[in-house]
Amino acid sequence: MTSIDTFGARAELAVGERTYTYYRLDALKGLDALPYSLKVLAENLLRTEDGANITREHIEALANWDPAAEPDTEIQFTPARVIMQDFTGVPCIVDLATMREAVAELGGDPSLINPLAPAEMVIDHSVQIDVAGSADAFGANIAREYERNGERYQFLRWGQGAFDNFKVVPPSTGIVHQVNIEHLARTVFTRTEADGSVTAYPDTCVGTDSHTTMVNGLGVLGWGVGGIEAEAAMLGQPVSMLIPRVVGFKLTGAIPAGATATDVVLTITQMLRAHGVVGKFVEFYGEGVGAVPLANRATIGNMSPEFGSTAAIFP
Repeated sequence: MTSIDTFGARAELAVGERTYTYYRLDALKGLDALPYSLKVLAENLLRTEDGANITREHIEALANWDPAAEPDTEIQFTPARVIMQDFTGVPCIVDLATMREAVAELGGDPSLINPLAPAEMVIDHSVQIDVAGSADAFGANIAREYERNGERYQFLRWGQGAFDNFKVVPPSTGIVHQVNIEHLARTVFTRTEADGSVTAYPDTCVGTDSHTTMVNGLGVLGWGVGGIEAEAAMLGQPVSMLIPRVVGFKLTGAIPAGATATDVVLTITQMLRAHGVVGKFVEFYGEGVGAVPLANRATIGNMSPEFGSTAAIFP
């Protein structure tokens, strides 16, 4: 989809021998002064403005964002990709397969039914440990896992080959959030348009697991949604949301000797619960951020559902 670009934000950036299209926040006064997470939403609206679902009024509402006001403006957010774990993701693929059957019965081309947004599924929720404490434990557990779940894995293998924009990370690779951070997150996403140009934009995601917020530790804005919302996002439908309030959390100094990462994470969780951040974005800032390694940032992001925020991001 090409933006109608009311504010003339579309621009080009040359990197080596390649040229990328991107959308400038300084096209509208106020956008470049927003908190980082809202800048991500602003770029999203500039890039997907269609005059119907996403309008100039939505973009202007972000430019005029009042940090003290109660959220009252609904916007349509289009995530760059969808991340799924196997138990909640399988029904989405079943629905796509059913759509293909329906299209075929109506005389259409079933191959036209595909996710419009890249969808990635990590098989991790069916892991069981049958063998432990021996050199062959890993291989034996994998063999039993394929034996137990053979039919489901065959179906997902078919889906990966049949659908465009759909990838499956096989079992015994790691938990979905670890794989998301270490392998699937792009931080900067690129998409080749119909005219051959390449658009660059921030990586964002929604996932069928509440702890999708772990990826916020990497600076990628994302949060958990239900299966129906994830399926809609796969089919190119934006996620409806109110422009959120943003709570800044300033970090100074360093973790003192004797304190563990768990102490830090639980202290932050306690403070944010006391402050009240339900439905809000939390952003961490300050010179202390540099003393928090990625693993700890991801763990803090992971606790977002525990203190109630939509996302808890380290820009």
